[in-house]
Amino acid sequence: MSWWKQQQLRLGSPKTRLAVVEKLAETFAENAVSPLIFALKDKDAEVRCAAAKALVRYHDRRAVAPLIEVLRDPVPLARMAAAETLGRLGDPLAVHPLVRLLHDPDPVVRGIAGRSLNRLDWRPVTDSQRLLFILALGSLHQLAEMGPEGATLLLEVLQNGTPNKQLAAVKALGEITDPRIRPAMLGALKNVTPAVRIAALVNLTRLADPAAFVEVEKLLRDSNASVRCVAVETATSCGGVRAVPALVNCLKDTSWEVRKEAADALGTLGDASAVKGLCALVQDPDRDVRERVIVALGQLGSRQALLPLVPALLDPENMVRNAAAAALRKIDPGWEDAEVIFEAVPKIKAALKHPEYWVRHCAEKLLEQLEIDLEREKDEAVSAARLTLKTPPHPAFPVLSEMLFDSDRDLRLAAVVSLGRLREQRAAPLLSNAVRDADFSVRQAVLSALTALN
Repeated sequence: MSWWKQQQLRLGSPKTRLAVVEKLAETFAENAVSPLIFALKDKDAEVRCAAAKALVRYHDRRAVAPLIEVLRDPVPLARMAAAETLGRLGDPLAVHPLVRLLHDPDPVVRGIAGRSLNRLDWRPVTDSQRLLFILALGSLHQLAEMGPEGATLLLEVLQNGTPNKQLAAVKALGEITDPRIRPAMLGALKNVTPAVRIAALVNLTRLADPAAFVEVEKLLRDSNASVRCVAVETATSCGGVRAVPALVNCLKDTSWEVRKEAADALGTLGDASAVKGLCALVQDPDRDVRERVIVALGQLGSRQALLPLVPALLDPENMVRNAAAAALRKIDPGWEDAEVIFEAVPKIKAALKHPEYWVRHCAEKLLEQLEIDLEREKDEAVSAARLTLKTPPHPAFPVLSEMLFDSDRDLRLAAVVSLGRLREQRAAPLLSNAVRDADFSVRQAVLSALTALN
């Protein structure tokens, strides 16, 4: 190394000294080792770190003792760099200083010390060393095998560790039977990291402690959808039937996964108070939700679900149609003859004009199954229309007819409702066209009006 570089390393600015160290790291010259060792005592921490990292390239035993001194550096980054380099140099003289570093207050320093000791093939001698070594390496699941002492350390990590360590601690604590676990898991439900909250919920699901239900129920409203999803299962495990009202509320969740899990849980719990909430979701936008809701209604076995389930036989998705058929048979093997079913006939007839072939096909088959003679009904409808046309229309009929095509959704809805109440038969063709209205509420009102006309 030139005299000028030596002077720069002694008297230059921190930026200059750092540049010299970085240059020495690239030279691989034998005479670069001594200046780098000298730089380990630099007053600037960044320079010391760079020097410690650079020495790993030279594999020179002269650097071992100076690097061991850096393990006492007040700056964690310098201790990390020295511990990393000592592990890679592979000199056994570094073992004992690195073992002492397992007590370092900085968890990252301890982790690097543990990995370096692993490279040096060091193995703990005492239980205390083993615990520290496991903690440093982050293999927290091994602490679960150490009983109460391991649980104590895991609980400490859960309180003070990094988010990743906290997550590992929660998972490891789930493998331990200890009275301290349940309160620790309840505390972890308030952790800022969603993954930690989820892991705590999984453990509480296994414990199935009714006393945990109140805290678990709060997470059904968590800001994270994945947390809410897991909380459904935990609430079911901890609360049983007591969880039904909260789970019914989850049927309105913005996440389809939460709605699906809630439907599954309500079907399993078998409480009839969930029927109304489930019936409202038979037409959910998500096909998986629709299927699970229908299966749940079949499990509950309430005849209240018969009418909402019939339109599901016309669902565009085959798996939903199959689920609906199975649920109807489960509730009532002779459901086709139930009087309430015929309230769905207008919806089935409207489906004959659906743009999708399978919906039209299923509607035709369903009408045959219900023994509805469309040709006879058509003739009867023509005769009724002729009789109707002999009488003058209601004075409001022309105005209401025009309102059916208004751009304002509220006016269209009001017109449909009024025509249904007036039972004005002349409105039937207009209402049949309105079945395809862009607004769901208008379409529902049209079906009700057509039922009234029939």
